[in-house]
Amino acid sequence: MNMTQQMLSNEALQSLQEKFPEGMQIIGEGAQQAIVVEDQYLLDMMNMLKNDAAYQFNMLSNLTAVDYLDYLEIIYHLYSLPLLSTVTIKTRCLANQLIVPSVTAIWPSADFQEREVYDLFGISFTGHQDLRRILLPDEFKGHPLRKDYKMPIQGERGA
Repeated sequence: MNMTQQMLSNEALQSLQEKFPEGMQIIGEGAQQAIVVEDQYLLDMMNMLKNDAAYQFNMLSNLTAVDYLDYLEIIYHLYSLPLLSTVTIKTRCLANQLIVPSVTAIWPSADFQEREVYDLFGISFTGHQDLRRILLPDEFKGHPLRKDYKMPIQGERGA
């Protein structure tokens, strides 16, 4: 992060927490600070972060996921061009219930990023218009960035 960029201010975080008192949690500190939001509040929060004049996060710079065995975490890195600020939003889904809402209606740039997460982790995004593999062939079995993925025997295309 260069010197002109800043993390979302404490005031802005507190205001956001007042709007979602039971649906979010602030974790970490400094440059590692993030907001963990319950998936049922994700779209409301993301809409507010993009469209509210206090936040103006008009750019989804990255969307990825991490497998923690018991749950998977979807991570959104947002950037406000007008305010030169950043925020990290995380939501979680259980390893046996890999479904979260799609943010493609808010940031169309999420299209390929959600497809990549679907392809490599197996997380489904409800509301995504074209959720299908993007990196691996359709006949590939499994999701290779999952910790429970078994490497195929040489010569096979998937486990």
